[in-house]
Amino acid sequence: MKVSVYIPTPLRRFTANTSTVEIEADAISDLLDSLVRRYPDLNDHLLDQQGEVQRFINIYVNEEDIRFLDNRKTALKAGDQVSIVPAIAGGR
Repeated sequence: MKVSVYIPTPLRRFTANTSTVEIEADAISDLLDSLVRRYPDLNDHLLDQQGEVQRFINIYVNEEDIRFLDNRKTALKAGDQVSIVPAIAGGR
């Protein structure tokens, strides 16, 4: 299934300034594997040492947080839109 992946501005330097990437994937796990295979420098920014999504990275499928779906097992279908959103911390 071909899906569109939105790459946030802070991570675009690892994707040759590409803002949207088309990926063939049946689930989020496949999508992440394909994405880091295509752009290896993204690996450390998206995944921890166990291969899980970094805790400060949020991933949405059609505006639904994968943490409230099936996490990495979340199924994808053709035309889905996936957004990668780094958490933003603020302070005084």
